[in-house]
Amino acid sequence: MTERTLPPPELPQPAEGHAIDSVGSPMPGRTPGHRPRVGPRVVAAAVAALGMWGVWATWDTFVNSGRGQHADQLALEGAATGQGVLWDLAEPVLGVVSNSFIGLGLAVAVVLALARGRWWLAAQVVILVAGANLTTQVLKHVVLDRPALLDTARADINTLPSGHTTVAASIAAGLLIAVPRRWRPLVAVAGAAYTAATGVSTLIGQWHRPSDVVAAILVVLAWGAGVCVLSSTSSLDLPRTGAEPGTSSAAGLLLLGAAGSGVLGVGALGAVRGYGWALPVGGDLTAYMGGALGVVAVTLASFALILLVRQSTARP
Repeated sequence: MTERTLPPPELPQPAEGHAIDSVGSPMPGRTPGHRPRVGPRVVAAAVAALGMWGVWATWDTFVNSGRGQHADQLALEGAATGQGVLWDLAEPVLGVVSNSFIGLGLAVAVVLALARGRWWLAAQVVILVAGANLTTQVLKHVVLDRPALLDTARADINTLPSGHTTVAASIAAGLLIAVPRRWRPLVAVAGAAYTAATGVSTLIGQWHRPSDVVAAILVVLAWGAGVCVLSSTSSLDLPRTGAEPGTSSAAGLLLLGAAGSGVLGVGALGAVRGYGWALPVGGDLTAYMGGALGVVAVTLASFALILLVRQSTARP
């Protein structure tokens, strides 16, 4: 009986523009047969535009008007209340933020992207971090000014947006962009918590007014959504089916927290301006609490949006 030799099994043929490794599996960083979808990128562009509009609106409301400056200044003065105890907690948080921190955080995010063979994703992370921090410095020192509408020291020195908050938020957003899909909800929540802690710490130390911190977070929101507009095949996740309860739960938790703290913050701001709740505390402390709540609200909402935009633009 003659022994027949079976032909070797055919390996899957690569889709045009995609590499196949020695075992017939797609090379890392490629999603065969898929391209970034237009709809999610249009939404990402709208979120980026919303972020930059929010920066301008924050400046126009709290820096370019007398009433806004008054509320912001009250919050700055109110931070003196209980500062000794709170500063013991805030100082280590702010001490982390440095040039070394930027380099280390950026390196970790880039390595995470490169380890997955995603070169363009690594470039997106660099664009996000560099763009957000450069934008903050240009806005603060070149584009925006601070009219001297109050009789206070250094009334005409613009401090919006906050550099420390931009650093913290941009590194957190960069990690959110770089990590695999299943880890993004956890990174979004952790990044929001760290960014909020950094922003509130700048208030405790009287380094910044609330509007400075809010503007910084919105700058990062704009860049975080903006780099998602530039998604390529390197930015896409592998195809999968089924629901993603992690993303929905994390985004819902962040948005719920944003809504709750936002309502309380707006109520405190209304009390400072002479309407709304009659709180049994001084105007400066009320403004301080309202400012801190506002920072938390904007931070949580921004990271929820970055998470949702990243997940939608990364879906094949």
